[in-house]
This record gives sequence, C-alpha cells and structure tokens, in this order.
Amino acid sequence: MVKSLKNKYNLNMLGLIETKREVLTKYDVARLWGSSNAGWEFVESVGSAGGLLLMWDDGVFKVHNRYKGERWLCVKGVLTRTNFPCAFCLVYGAHGREAKKVVWEELSYVAGLCQVPLCFLGDFNEILHVEDRKGGASLPASAEEFKSWVHDMQLMDLSLTDRKYTWF
Repeated sequence: MVKSLKNKYNLNMLGLIETKREVLTKYDVARLWGSSNAGWEFVESVGSAGGLLLMWDDGVFKVHNRYKGERWLCVKGVLTRTNFPCAFCLVYGAHGREAKKVVWEELSYVAGLCQVPLCFLGDFNEILHVEDRKGGASLPASAEEFKSWVHDMQLMDLSLTDRKYTWF
C-alpha cells in the first residue's frame, strides 16, 4: 500500500507499508524514488509479513533523528527552505485491540520525544467514524479508544478527497 504526502513546501514524502522486505538497499530506494537524492528509513519485515519504507527528497527535508518500532517509524528533522522543524511518522497499525493500544502508547511517547509538529501517515487499522467502514452500524470499543487517543494527541484527520475508502 502506498501513502504519499505533498504539501505547500513542495515536500514529497512517500510511505510504503507491507513491503515484505527484510533488506532494502540504496539501489532499491533510488529505483523506487526515481533518483539517487532520496533520504529513507525502513523497518524490515518479519519473514513475509510487515515492513515499512519511508522516503523523502533529501534536498528538501534533512533528518536529525530516527525512531523505530515494529509497526511504525519516525524521522525528525527540518524542512530546509524554511528551517521548519517537524517529524513524519509512518504507521501500520496492529489488528488486535490490545496490540493497537501498545502502538498508540509508543506513538505518544515518540511524539513527546520529538516536541515538534508531527505528521502521521499510513494505516492505523482503525476507524474514527461509523461511515468509515462499509456496512458499519456502530463504532467498536477499539474505535472509541482510538478516537479518544486522536483527541488526546490533538491530531487532525485529513479526509480522503478522491475516494470514500482507501481499499477501492
């Protein structure tokens, strides 16, 4: 699955989840990015499950710190044109309720470490609204807990503009 972000700073940030790769090389990243000026970080898969890859234009975003978990990775740095400090975190959420809570707790901790504006991208494997799930009639308990975590973290959910669901 591909998640990408492009904003007014002309920052291209590309996140790949479920890479199913235990090893990634600079050559692999340059081939995916289309040039050799890509900065990147990855979390290896466990066998054929999981794997995360976050790539960016090294001339636009300079990384100062990197943090990794089993289901997320975060890069903290500055946008070079404006010297704006920020962080980007790629997430592939857990499936079980208790495992989801562990990921959210880890992400809360990382946000506290970063102490800069933070953008999460990826898939939390959770919904915020009943209408986010086809055929849903009510929010499960884990969704209510996720909604509370999003509120506590003061996050803003950016809506999809071209589709109702990500899997179409």
